Formats: sequence, C-alpha cells, structure tokens
Amino acid sequence: MTDRLSAAFAKGRPALVTFVTGGDPTPAATPAILDALVAGGADVIELGMPFTDPMADGPAIQKANLRSLGAGTRTADILKIAADFRARHPDVPLVLMGYANPMTIRGADWFADASAKAGIDGVICVDIPPEEDPELGPALRAKGISLIRLATPTTDAARLPAVLEGSSGFLYYVSVAGITGMQQAAVGGVAEAVARIKAASDIPVAVGFGVRTPEQAAAFAKVADGVVVGSALVDLVGEHGANAAGPVQELTAALAAAVHSARTTA
Repeated sequence: MTDRLSAAFAKGRPALVTFVTGGDPTPAATPAILDALVAGGADVIELGMPFTDPMADGPAIQKANLRSLGAGTRTADILKIAADFRARHPDVPLVLMGYANPMTIRGADWFADASAKAGIDGVICVDIPPEEDPELGPALRAKGISLIRLATPTTDAARLPAVLEGSSGFLYYVSVAGITGMQQAAVGGVAEAVARIKAASDIPVAVGFGVRTPEQAAAFAKVADGVVVGSALVDLVGEHGANAAGPVQELTAALAAAVHSARTTA
C-alpha cells in the first residue's frame, strides 16, 4: 500500500497533497468531492476523520468537523468512504488524518486492520507524539500502512531524530506554529527547515498549514517535495455544500498546475 505514496513523490516534480473532512457536508456527498480532487490532479488525498475537539485545526476545519458530526458521520462511514474510493481509484494514495481517540478507542490493532481492508496508505495522528509510538505505530506498520509524522518550526536538531524514527510515506512539515489555515509562513524559513530535514533523512517532505492559493503553493513547491492544501478546499465545501465538487475540482486543478510546474518556471 505504501508503494502508492512512494510513487506519488517519485514523479520528478513536487506533489500536491489535498485535504477534506470526511462526511462534510454529509457522508453521501463526500465521494463526489474526493473524485473532484482526483480529477483536478491531486497526487495524495488526506481524508479527515471528524472529531469533537480538533485542537490543531483552525476555524474552517473545526466547522467542517461539526458539519460532519452533525450529519451523523461515524468511523464506519469514513472507512466505507475510503473503501469505495479505493475501488474507484486503485492508484491514488489515500491518507487518514485525525486524532487519537477515534483511532484507538477500539484498539490500535482493530483500527490498523480496518484501515488496511479499506485500502488506506497512511495515517496522520495529530496528537500522538513520537514518544507514544507504541499506541498506534506498530499496529499500522504491521499492516503496511505508513505512519506520517509532523514536524514544526519548533522541532529542533535534538528532537528531529525522534520525529523521523518510524516515520514513512512522507513527513508533514507544519510551516507555522499555530493552527491550520490562519498564518502564512515565510518561504525562506521553510526552505531552511526542509533542507535540515532532508540532510537527516531521505523521506519526502510536504509543507502545509496556511497554504491557500496557487501562488503560495508554487512558492513552497520550489523548496519542498510536496505541498498540502486543506482549509481553502474545506472552505469551498462549507460554501457550496453538496454542490462543492465543481468548485473543488477547479481550485485543485489550479493548485496542481502551480505545484507541478513550480520548478520549471522562473
């Protein structure tokens, strides 16, 4: 399964990683939105697992979580959405992103097994630090699922080895200290951080948090292996609801064009 992630970052150009919240606005509407991401040119898709206390997320994704939970979305719905996506798109990497409680409440082995059966390639768990890797990491790795960790501007040289240990698929570099979708990081600082990570590991590095426009995405794509865009797409879902697929595909296509060509333009 992780071969799909490896392939996404081995195309000779930066990858576009996109995020939407599963079940937003409803579980029935999510498949068309995911298909729109694929049609728009996303290389990797992160599917958010709704949670009542998404502490790392800004207002856009917080509202998406509430909309999804208000529609009755449960973990079983997310796994079905994932399995159906895998049947439609056998080659597109799909990553679950969320928080520990929904992932571990039935036990790590159950979650890893269910994720593997649904065709999940990787998992990002925001609130399990490297020191607590046994809570989820071994179960995921036993099923061939990448545990994708996050590094931040405060991840110094002393802590970086712990973050990298056991990471696979890609490393998600959080470009700003704070929550999603709010601030815009300086490209120079991100370039330095990515270079430091690349000097310590050959794992691909994707930069996210605060990336909203094709221009911003292109700037980060010049210095990273991939760029993550979430809140801007989630805002479109919030605005258009069940009719969001068209606008989502349009923005994704613009982002993909900018990211994929970033290193070939002056």
